[in-house]
Amino acid sequence: PPPHPPCRQPLPLLPVLLRVVDQQRKDAETRITAARATPAGERFFGAGQEFERCRSGQAHRVYVTEVAVGRRRNLTHEEEAAFWSWATVEVLRHTGIKIEEMLELTHHSFIAYTLPTTGEVVPMLQVAPSKTDAERLLLVSPELAEVLTAVIFRVRAGNAALPLVSAYDVSEQTWSPPMPFLFQRRYGTEDRPLTRSYIRECLVATSQSAQITVAGDPLEWRPHDFRRIFVTDAIRSGLPPHIAAKICGHAALDTTMGYAAIYPEDVISHHRAFIARRRTERPSEEYRELTTTEWDEFLSHFELRKVALGTCGRDYATPYQHENACVRCPLLLVDPAQMPRLEQIHANLIDRLQEAKEQGWLGEVAAIETTKAAAAQKLEAMRDRAGQPSTVHLGMPDFRRDAGRSSTDSED
Repeated sequence: PPPHPPCRQPLPLLPVLLRVVDQQRKDAETRITAARATPAGERFFGAGQEFERCRSGQAHRVYVTEVAVGRRRNLTHEEEAAFWSWATVEVLRHTGIKIEEMLELTHHSFIAYTLPTTGEVVPMLQVAPSKTDAERLLLVSPELAEVLTAVIFRVRAGNAALPLVSAYDVSEQTWSPPMPFLFQRRYGTEDRPLTRSYIRECLVATSQSAQITVAGDPLEWRPHDFRRIFVTDAIRSGLPPHIAAKICGHAALDTTMGYAAIYPEDVISHHRAFIARRRTERPSEEYRELTTTEWDEFLSHFELRKVALGTCGRDYATPYQHENACVRCPLLLVDPAQMPRLEQIHANLIDRLQEAKEQGWLGEVAAIETTKAAAAQKLEAMRDRAGQPSTVHLGMPDFRRDAGRSSTDSED
């Protein structure tokens, strides 16, 4: 096979892949929904294709025959693979985490920290420490939240809690205690965690159907590609581990106790033990006591996130990439209530662009066109988001007001 392209090649093609995985997920869902509503032996159309419904298979799997070619297809398998391909691509591109870190995410990985100065609730995702990578907290963006919402809603399947499953750690060669892993699926009559091989199979199938090529060669997307092209470096390493530990670990382990209403106490204990065991393998300086200056710098970062059009998604310890030009910045999270303001800015940019062209201000023309394109993109994204269904309740706990940095007490 041809050598795998470097990251500078897949990066420009990422938008194409995102459209493909999203369309595949929607088409697979459309087909299986239509099939379930069709009696065995009858024909139906789904996503532009004609099918004949077969009898339901084992564990109520949906089988059909593609009329045009006479091929038997397992729509249940196709829909599952399409969904998990989409979820994998979205989670990896928004976080830059490794595939093994993604598969270790549980319902307990969510941390909600309330800023003591502003009262703002900052949702975060805790990535467990490993031998090769430090523990860290990822700021949960609205886009990432939508993906995680879909994952949890699917796995819960109408129940209050996620199923408890044991996962095998290939590196440690041990089985984990039963935990509510996010990436799991129903396999026959039991729930099983997703494996790296299954994720890779899904991405291979997606790559083949996407037919994205580089220099005439088919591009096979791999999980680590999204880590390579992940440009927001601070999400990976900007938050010092000792600050992460103070928020979600040593002084604030009681944050996970909010799950006691929906998970047994031993499940909470298993999660704590899992994190504690992983921490023992990391350098001790990562969990040192932070100074007052460091903590104040951390808080001030989030206090300065509020801007005229919404919220700045800039990560901790990262500089401004678009000083005084938030409209251009991809990290601007526009407040829906500010859409009229953004529309006014966009209209004003059109007027300024016309004036610049008439006056021959070519440098100004280039700058205004860049800002105008960014504003238009944000408006389009906001309108698309407005048409999406509202977020469902995930059974997440109400976190206590003292869930952040507390006293100097610690639980090691």
